[in-house]
Amino acid sequence: MSSIWKSKDISIDSLNALNLNTLGQVVDIQFVEVGDNFLKASMPVDHRTHQPYGLLHGGASAALAETVGSVASSLCIDREQQICVGIEINCNHIRGKRSGMVFATASPLHLGATSHVWDIRIADEEGRLICVSRLTVSVLKKKG
Repeated sequence: MSSIWKSKDISIDSLNALNLNTLGQVVDIQFVEVGDNFLKASMPVDHRTHQPYGLLHGGASAALAETVGSVASSLCIDREQQICVGIEINCNHIRGKRSGMVFATASPLHLGATSHVWDIRIADEEGRLICVSRLTVSVLKKKG
């Protein structure tokens, strides 16, 4: 299988540098793996990502999903000429999680000229499904 990435010089360090001064930095999202057709990131389940009942907040799962999917889209475009922005996300929360880590894996469902659709699966350390998400990203021409 050939790689879906337009960027050929992808490193985990360069991806993690994108989190500086963003929500990803606040909740400690870390990119951990790049495959030929997927991108994977982790996020701790702790006081920063809990809801009042001590469970992983659905919004934290959505933030993880949108982060990994949006960054994946950015690796599929000509970043000199284009930008990509999320325009729709949905999340189905399958199982609760109180502590530990979750891992989001983004795989493309559609990579078109003006839109991308990503399937994002969030699982725990044991591989149990926590959340499924679908993210739609608009690919736009850079202005000025």
